Amino acid sequence: MSKKRVFAIAGAYVAWVMGSGFATGQEIFQFFTSYGYYSIPMIAITLVGFLLVGTALLGTGFDHKDRLQATPEGESGQKPFDHFKYFCGEKLGVVFDWFLPVSMFGGLVILFSGSGATLEEYYGLNHFVGAVLMASLACAAYVLGFERFLKIVSCIGPVIIVFTLTVGIITALRDADHLALVEYYDGALSVRQPAPFWWLSALLYISYNLCGGSKYYTALGASAVTRKEAVWGAIAGSVALMASVTLIDLAMMTEPSNSLVLGIPTLYLAKRISAVLGALFSVVLLLGIFSSCSAMMWTICEKFVVQGTKKSYLFSVGVAAAALLLGLFPFASLIGHIYTAFGYIGLVFIGCVVKKRIENRIVK
Repeated sequence: MSKKRVFAIAGAYVAWVMGSGFATGQEIFQFFTSYGYYSIPMIAITLVGFLLVGTALLGTGFDHKDRLQATPEGESGQKPFDHFKYFCGEKLGVVFDWFLPVSMFGGLVILFSGSGATLEEYYGLNHFVGAVLMASLACAAYVLGFERFLKIVSCIGPVIIVFTLTVGIITALRDADHLALVEYYDGALSVRQPAPFWWLSALLYISYNLCGGSKYYTALGASAVTRKEAVWGAIAGSVALMASVTLIDLAMMTEPSNSLVLGIPTLYLAKRISAVLGALFSVVLLLGIFSSCSAMMWTICEKFVVQGTKKSYLFSVGVAAAALLLGLFPFASLIGHIYTAFGYIGLVFIGCVVKKRIENRIVK
């Protein structure tokens, strides 16, 4: 098992989740911080979920890598591996197979909106400019191909982790005495809660990230040289991810009033530390958005066209243009509605993965 390859897989694992919603802090604020002190046990639940389901997805991808790389009418006569049918059965698997590109398109809408919000809030540029820039980069990444894309995002993931941890640690340590303020904002914060119960919000966070990213994660597992590398990459990525969530959550709890009204709360926290750090963090935010939206673009296009053809390039441009138009709606509102809806649907898939994992253990 190569530690270098495990590190690369962990970076790519993290890069999927750390898009505009995560890196801007908006996603963490709504799904965790809005519940105040309950966000701590929520993070523990989420870590268990990512460890359990994430390792299952990457491990399954490695186990079926030959079929994942097969063409619909391959010489071997094997059908391509369908992870939805594997986990959920034939009928429900078909439903999720078609739900995936729909959910990914919704994710693209949020990501394009997030890039526009970042450039608007920090640089004063028109929202549309940032959205167009990200749409163009997503199309360019798709043209490069999945393997080259993985090499790029495996480097971006660790960079985002370092910056978010830096902002979170400095803010949490410097303003630790402000954590007591959270209880005074319970009423205001509750307006931004995506679910009526704190534990349900944690489950929704697990489901919309891992259900939506399931195709990407199985392909990531198939890219590993050994099964251990795939599994340990998922473990390392899950731990790093939740460490970042914890620190950003604590940091935003020290600034509940500003976190509540700002579209990009983490950028505000970075600017409070240093103007230079704020400028660098704005670039890191865009890298995080790029990593996620490029993976989503690949997932959508892979369902309908064969990559590398002229038709596939035109299709990616069409998808980007449609998402761009919808991405002009307010960023925070898009996250609250789209991610929550997809989270409820994704709970069924997460249940199927856990059930399958238990069945495999019993058989063994």
